[in-house]
Amino acid sequence: MDLIVVGIYFVLVMVIALRGRQDKDATIDDYFLGSRKLKWYSIAFSTIATNVHGYQFLGMMGSAYLFGLAQANFEINAIQGLWMAAFIFVPLYLKDRVVTISQFIKNRLGKTVSLTYSIANIIMFAFLGIGIALMWGAYVAELVFQDELLFISENRLTRLIVLIIFLGVFSAIYTYFGGLAAVVRTDILQFGILTLGGILILWVSIKKLGGFEQLYEKTPELMHLHLPIDHPQLPWLGMLGLFFLNINYWCANQSVIQRSLAARTLKDAQTGLMVGGVMKYLMALIVIIPGIALAGILGPEALVDEPDKAFSYIVTNFLPTGLRGIMLCAIFASLMSTIDSVFNSLATLFSIDIYKGILRKEATDQQVVATGRKTILVGLITGIITAIFLISYKIANAESAFTHALNDLRYIFNTGFVVIICVAVFLVFPKNKLALLGFIATLPINLLTRWLYPDMNYLIRALVIISVALLIVAIPTIIQNGNKPVKEYVQFGNKGVKWFGFGLLISLLLCHMIWH
Repeated sequence: MDLIVVGIYFVLVMVIALRGRQDKDATIDDYFLGSRKLKWYSIAFSTIATNVHGYQFLGMMGSAYLFGLAQANFEINAIQGLWMAAFIFVPLYLKDRVVTISQFIKNRLGKTVSLTYSIANIIMFAFLGIGIALMWGAYVAELVFQDELLFISENRLTRLIVLIIFLGVFSAIYTYFGGLAAVVRTDILQFGILTLGGILILWVSIKKLGGFEQLYEKTPELMHLHLPIDHPQLPWLGMLGLFFLNINYWCANQSVIQRSLAARTLKDAQTGLMVGGVMKYLMALIVIIPGIALAGILGPEALVDEPDKAFSYIVTNFLPTGLRGIMLCAIFASLMSTIDSVFNSLATLFSIDIYKGILRKEATDQQVVATGRKTILVGLITGIITAIFLISYKIANAESAFTHALNDLRYIFNTGFVVIICVAVFLVFPKNKLALLGFIATLPINLLTRWLYPDMNYLIRALVIISVALLIVAIPTIIQNGNKPVKEYVQFGNKGVKWFGFGLLISLLLCHMIWH
C-alpha cells in the first residue's frame, strides 16, 4: 500500500510538471522566469517548498532530538531574511529587471566581481546543492523502506546509490522540459504534501508523548530557545552569524530568489515573501517538536549513536500502513522541490552569466535556453557523484548530527557570498577591487580561525569571517569618502528600512508569543 501511494505521487508530479512544457521557441523569460507572471501565492508556496530540504526532516529533527528547541532558530530566524528580501533587496532586483543576481552585482561592482560570484555559485549548485538534496532523499527512503528495497541489493550503499540516481534523473526530466514554470507548479503540490506529512508527524509524536505540556515535563532541558555561549553546536552568539548567512540565503540565493525575480509585480513578490515568513513558524513546529517529543518518549540516549534516525523511527513505529506512504511522499516532495529549483538556477546562472554573458554574447534566446537544458544534464552528473561521496561519509559517521557538518562545509563559501551582496546593496561607493578582496579574503580568514581556534563553533566562525571581510571593504570606503555624510556612502531606502523594521518587530513578537 505504501509503495502504491508513492508510485501515484511520482506519476502525479510528472503529469503536472509536463502539462506546460516549454517548446523550442521559449524565450529566456519564458523558460527561466516563467514569463514573469508569478502571483504572490505561487511565490510563497514555491519559495518555502524550495527551502524545505530532506535534511529538515532528517538532519534538523535529529539535531532537535539531541539539542532541543534551539534548533528552531534555523527556521524562525529565517523570517528576518525574508523581510529583508521583500523590502530591501527584491525592489532593487526588479528595478534592474535582472534574470540572475550576478547581473545585479555586475551593475554595482563590475564584471570581474560578478563573474567570480557567478562561477562560485555555479560550483556550489552543481556539487553541494544538488548532491546534498539527493543524499538526504535517498537516505530517508532507504531508512523507511529498507525491507521493501532489498530487491535492489542486499548491500546498503548499493541501494542508496540506485535511489540517488533515480531521484536525480526523475527531477531533472521535468525541470529540463518545463523550466521555472514546471518547477513552481510542482512546488505548490509538493508544499501541500510535505505540510500534510509534517503535521501528521507532529500529531502522532505529540499524541504518543501525551500532549504538548509533556514537552516541559519530560524534556525541560531541551525546551530552551537559546543555549549557552560555550555550546559546541548552537551557542546563542552564533545566531548573529546566522543572521548574516540568512542575508545570503533568502536575499541573494538564486534558487530561492528566482521566484521573486519572476513576480508579476513588486507587490506580488513582497506579499509572497511575507506569507512565506509566516509559514516558517509552521515549519519550525513540524520539524523541531517531533524530535524533542521523541527524546521524551524514548529517552535522550536511545538514538544517540545515530540521531538522524529520529524521523524514520517515528514513521516506522508510530504510523500505520498507508500513512507511511504519505510521509515518504512528503520527503520526496521536500527533496524534489529543492533539487528542481537548484537545477533551474544552475541552468540560469551558466546560460545567462557564462554562455550569453561571455562565451556567445550574440546568442539568441533559443540558444540560451538550449544551453540551460544541457547544463541541467551536467548538474545531474556532478550532483550524483557528490551525493555518493556524501552518503558514504554519512554511513561512516552515523553518530554525528550530520546537518551541522554539512552547514559547516557550505559556510566556507557562503560567507564570501554574504560579503559581496552586502557590499553591492549597502555601500554606494565601494571600490570593485576592494569588494573582490573582501570576497577572496573570507577563505584565508576561515583557514586562520580554524588553525588558531579549532574548537570555535561554525556559526561564530562565520560571524567573525563576515565581520572582518566587511571591514576590509567598508573601512577604506569610508576613509576615501570621509568628507561625505554617512547617508551618502551607506545606502538604505527609507521605505524599505521602515517596512523591514516593522516586519522584524512583528516577527519578534510572534516568536515570543509562540515559544514562550
